[in-house]
Amino acid sequence: MCNVCGCGAGEARIEGLPTGQGARQGRPGDAAGEVSPRGWRVTDSHEAAHYGRGPAGAQAPGMSQARMLSIEQRILARNDALADENRRWLAGRGILALNLVSSPGAGKTTLLVRTIEALQARVPVSVVEGDQQTSFDAERIRATGAPALQINTGKGCHLDALMVGQALSRLAPPVDSVLLIENVGNLVCPAAFDLGERAKVVVLSVTEGDDKPLKYPNMFAAASLMLINKTDLLPYVDFNVDKAIDFALRVNPALVVIPVSATTGAGFDAWLDWVDVHLDEARTVVPLKADLYAGKGA
Repeated sequence: MCNVCGCGAGEARIEGLPTGQGARQGRPGDAAGEVSPRGWRVTDSHEAAHYGRGPAGAQAPGMSQARMLSIEQRILARNDALADENRRWLAGRGILALNLVSSPGAGKTTLLVRTIEALQARVPVSVVEGDQQTSFDAERIRATGAPALQINTGKGCHLDALMVGQALSRLAPPVDSVLLIENVGNLVCPAAFDLGERAKVVVLSVTEGDDKPLKYPNMFAAASLMLINKTDLLPYVDFNVDKAIDFALRVNPALVVIPVSATTGAGFDAWLDWVDVHLDEARTVVPLKADLYAGKGA
């Protein structure tokens, strides 16, 4: 088990590669408002039970906060080192890598299909697809003509830098191109894992509710851009765009927000302009010698 987020370890599968590569409120006697050694905050019966107030930000049965924190730091340090390798490899080739994150069903794949169709006439686009099972999304992407590699994470709830590094080896995206990474649908765990991307793009659909930025703040704090998707459904749902934007900016004042509809194309000009700006920035990096990062393609 991954002690950072509790997801399964050793069950990820990349197409063509073998498996593995790639509430209780308190204890009697606890005073209300105190954080127990196990990490939960004791409250009275009319309040919430908080399990994320200790130094580890979470709790696990039978494991101390100090032990959890130590394991998390080691896992993330290893992941960050691999993410830096990915980032250098991508930067050396002028490749813009974007990590798209959202809840399940927010419309990431539909958004990617429309984005690829708009971009691929002028810039090569490659896609890494992350899901627990199936290759459904990768097949949808390949139907556009763009190369896509599916990563199935098994019980895992996010992609990590090792998985993406292996995907880079197999996809070998060309110089001066765009790499779109569709992460596993989850607004929690992917926030903690750097993949080597230039930016995280969080997709919030209007069918989810406008309170999500405050309920899942880590993801919105980690993102550079929030796309509010499915705006064509606004007449039919109880979603306040202004409130969602206000909540997101409370979490991350630097967050850029663009309302879009992947179905109708509304707002796509602004989204594509944002991609173009970041692609130009990625292309300004002087290419590194390919042999410096042999193993992820030339």
